[in-house]
Amino acid sequence: MIVDHRTYTLKPGGLAEYLAKYEEMGLKVQIKHLGRLAGYWFTEIGPLNQIVHVWAYENLAERDERRGKMQADPAWQAWIKVSSQYFVSMENKILKEAPFFKTRFMTPDG
Repeated sequence: MIVDHRTYTLKPGGLAEYLAKYEEMGLKVQIKHLGRLAGYWFTEIGPLNQIVHVWAYENLAERDERRGKMQADPAWQAWIKVSSQYFVSMENKILKEAPFFKTRFMTPDG
């Protein structure tokens, strides 16, 4: 298993509004296409105005396929138009799961 670890830095003062909009417009469409949300957080101490979310995949090919389908979804394109106003920067890392750890995640089924 791999995970896609994403850190987005938001403009100061936009966190609460972003999270509300994401829950309304972005979360369901991402879970529909990406499938396995391992976590979604925001910073409280340290670099502020950051959100971190982690998505699990069997491999890079599955990630590419799922993300491609999401990009083609009109609901995702609508979310991109709304969300882009909040971002200062984005970073993502692909991480491999250690053999002794099993990731838990949120799926479309709950």
